[in-house]
Amino acid sequence: MRRSRLVGFLSSLVLAAGTALTGAATAGAAQHAAADGYVALGDSYSSGVGAGSYIASSGDCKRSTKAHPYLWAAANSPSSFDFTACSGARTGDVLAGQLGPLGSTTGLVSISVGGNDAGFADVMMTCVLQSDSSCLSRIATAKAYVDSTLPGNLDNVYSAIRDRAPNAHVVVLGYPRFYRLGTSCLGLSETKRKAINDAADHLNTAIAKRAVDHGFTFGDVRPTFSGHEICSGSSWLHSVNWLNIGESYHPTAAGQSGGYLPALDGAA
Repeated sequence: MRRSRLVGFLSSLVLAAGTALTGAATAGAAQHAAADGYVALGDSYSSGVGAGSYIASSGDCKRSTKAHPYLWAAANSPSSFDFTACSGARTGDVLAGQLGPLGSTTGLVSISVGGNDAGFADVMMTCVLQSDSSCLSRIATAKAYVDSTLPGNLDNVYSAIRDRAPNAHVVVLGYPRFYRLGTSCLGLSETKRKAINDAADHLNTAIAKRAVDHGFTFGDVRPTFSGHEICSGSSWLHSVNWLNIGESYHPTAAGQSGGYLPALDGAA
């Protein structure tokens, strides 16, 4: 091949490659631009139980305009926002009733789920109403469930999310530690408070592992809630509320905006 023909041939290759790369980049950018809807899934920590200002149409799901998904959507103006998180939701409830809005144009998904599967409400009531030994026993049962059964349940949810929203960045949010330790505080004993915090860490570890294994981002809220646990003097979590028991141990509006929203922002 003569030099002039070789130069022309190589030039053609470079031009073709450049065109292909430019086309791929343009297509990728267009796909990213199109996939910018936001869907918020999960349980009461995502719906905003405890934050007040509940959306009337959400009924018992108690979705709040002060919940972190609503606040994130208001600040970032996604092309669409679907808020299907619901109070009391377990992994099976997410699969059965929350995934409808997911699609190819979904660019961001956030979810908190797993606490109800592990019996969170029963653990807390046992620890509030019964002895230290009963509390520790109930927590041990919950931890065993987290080790044996919860990972498979989470896998089912995370796989379904990816199947339905192939272009989405998925942020899996964890749960806060509930108590500030080493302080003078009425109510539960230090033994119970430490065991509850350890259980929250155990649950977060399990959730984070499954999230990362699916290629998702884990949003750890423990750092943002640090200094704002129950018994801290500046709590972003409700303690036991006998007049509204459902809000007990849930984030306040400040917990949603100061604890969960920064974790979502940092991971989104």
